[in-house]
Amino acid sequence: MSQIPFGVPRLDSIIGGGAPPGNVVLLAGESGAGAREFLYTSATMNALSHTDAELFDLHYGSLADTATPPPEIHYVSFTAGEEYLRREMGYTMDDEVVESAVEHIEFHDLSPEYFQLSPIPREWYLGQPTKLEDLGHRHNRESVLGALGSTLSEHAAGNLVVIDSLTDLVAGQSDEMTWSDIAMVIKGLEKASYQWGGLILVLVSTEALSKTELGVLKGATGGTLLFEWESGGSKRARTMVVQEFRGVLARLESENIVQFETEINESGLDVSDVRKIR
Repeated sequence: MSQIPFGVPRLDSIIGGGAPPGNVVLLAGESGAGAREFLYTSATMNALSHTDAELFDLHYGSLADTATPPPEIHYVSFTAGEEYLRREMGYTMDDEVVESAVEHIEFHDLSPEYFQLSPIPREWYLGQPTKLEDLGHRHNRESVLGALGSTLSEHAAGNLVVIDSLTDLVAGQSDEMTWSDIAMVIKGLEKASYQWGGLILVLVSTEALSKTELGVLKGATGGTLLFEWESGGSKRARTMVVQEFRGVLARLESENIVQFETEINESGLDVSDVRKIR
């Protein structure tokens, strides 16, 4: 069974090519510690493998024999559109890489569903002034969780889907969308992903969750990558720990790997050092 590359070269090489298909992976991290950059890198590198083989070889290298990039890459955001996300990706990696890769990324902007019951003016998230006829349509839209479910049901099978980010749903809790609803969707997503056979990456800020809530999400997903800042000596380092990941964690434990130190360069996020039990 082919692995689906994360798009992070050194990590993929260490774990045998990438993630086992049929997984939901939680990217949980402190602000700026690398979780978002990991998400951008995964989407971009997998897309680049389809659009520009030369650039892909330059920035990623050769795929493992056991790894196959997914045919489609889908980027789901609750609050941002394609233009904004392209610009943000450009802050993380080389412009040429991003411009080529986004040709193969399908963006799904769920802002209308996310903001529909809020007091936010429509033109803020759609760029258009509110019209009288829009008022009726506004209340006939799906809920944001319903829209997420529809998007995944249509596009997730066999593909890479990145969800940016669960933090927005946590912040948007209301009578219409409670924490229990959010947790239940993630639990259901893990079950469905096994049948779909692709890879789903879910971004969340650890600073927005209680320990109990983070524990619930860890238990509801196939794997967790935890991104944190570590201070030591005269500099701060970004670190990543692989937690509770079937098909991956056992391999790392057999090699006594306990932590990765990461860096961000023009190719996105990559592993700069591997820390082992001494």
